[in-house]
Amino acid sequence: MALAMASGCFGAHFSTFKAVEKSQARGDIPRGFFGLHMGRCCILPKGRLLSSVITKIPQASAATAVEDGSYRETDTIPTPKVIIDQDSDPDATVVEITFGDRLGALLDTMNALKNLGLNVVKANVYLDSSGKHNKFSITKAETGRKVEDPELLEAIRLTIINNLLEYHPESSTQLAMGVAFGMDPPKQKIDVDIATHISIYDDGPDRSLLYVETADRPGLLVDLVKIVTDINVAVESGEFDTEGLLAKAKFHVSYKGKAIIKPLQQVLANSLRYFLRRPTTEEASF
Repeated sequence: MALAMASGCFGAHFSTFKAVEKSQARGDIPRGFFGLHMGRCCILPKGRLLSSVITKIPQASAATAVEDGSYRETDTIPTPKVIIDQDSDPDATVVEITFGDRLGALLDTMNALKNLGLNVVKANVYLDSSGKHNKFSITKAETGRKVEDPELLEAIRLTIINNLLEYHPESSTQLAMGVAFGMDPPKQKIDVDIATHISIYDDGPDRSLLYVETADRPGLLVDLVKIVTDINVAVESGEFDTEGLLAKAKFHVSYKGKAIIKPLQQVLANSLRYFLRRPTTEEASF
């Protein structure tokens, strides 16, 4: 299946997000994200990755527009968390959203996901010491199957974050996208070199577990998949978590149906460190 980078692919509600333009194909990749075949991956100018999957998001209003939730300005702002889980349900993509006890029913968020061509087939809420957890099971409307396209998975993640910024503008101080699109930018600055951690473990004879933690940015999920598949490593399933300013990915990966051997593990880790830690330089600066 080709990983097409075409503008406007995210649906009507996602019109404020602009997908990366189609660019020259690098070549065939045997296997793709979560078991899909990907014929092409995007090559951006001067080797840059898909770090700008979003170019325009409406700035959050200073008004306290709450999606069936409530908060007081004197409250300590909790860390927002968005989890995209491809492991726990074989038939659906499970999304979990937490923002302390401030979230309501998230009807607007569910409607926004439907506008991406998705069905919310199950929704439930539970409480624990970390707050209120809203969980959705999502499938593609046209197929009834779980979402496996990394670009659409990233669209889901960014749609949810955009709704957080819109209905809970105080969350902008705790989210990476709050730098450009929130009411108030984060006060904490993340050093990418310090924040980036990569580990690879054997997870049985047929696959390995790749763990990546780094500073969050728009398009990061697609960037990670592209880096991994560029060296012919297949991403079979996994989980992608946004925790405030950080992103944490756990991917089950394999090479030709087997666990990744140590030399290839080192190549993969070095590739990820290089692309995640290197500074981004715009063409206009030359």
